[in-house]
Amino acid sequence: MSLHNKIFSAAVLAVALTTGVAMAHPDAAHVQAEGAWARASVPGQQATGGFVRLTAQEPLELVGVETPVAAVGEIHEMKMEGDVMRMRAIDSLPLPEGQTVELKPGGYHLMFQQLKAPLQEGTQVTVTLIFKDSKGEASRLHLELPVHRMAPKAGSHGHSMQHGHGSAHHHGQ
Repeated sequence: MSLHNKIFSAAVLAVALTTGVAMAHPDAAHVQAEGAWARASVPGQQATGGFVRLTAQEPLELVGVETPVAAVGEIHEMKMEGDVMRMRAIDSLPLPEGQTVELKPGGYHLMFQQLKAPLQEGTQVTVTLIFKDSKGEASRLHLELPVHRMAPKAGSHGHSMQHGHGSAHHHGQ
């Protein structure tokens, strides 16, 4: 990471922490992320969920999720089939332009599987969401998800920071 990127990242983090508003890198995916959080896990637990409200400024599809805390990141859907709640991985989740799509417990959500270590309450998890636009071009949005045992109360804003790249090229690492 160059000195310029470190300084920029520190400045973005400082602004995000003082305002409590999700900040976007200038070339971020055209997506607003709000209310992001991940569920705490206990030793021996192999999977947990991540949740966020996404509003795209153009038609996009959420096509992937990556996190260093788990070997596998997937997009999951939960829905009732008869009397049974079923959960399954899906390849993509459409994000219509200007409509908020909520990834929440009991509905669409991010799934982190084969956890490398328990997610502890009060920590943060780095998550990268991968989107594709109508031309098939990929973009990434980097988020810091605060870890909670239960959903944060409405109106309590976690300090989530967005940092995305408008192309499929990944800078830095």
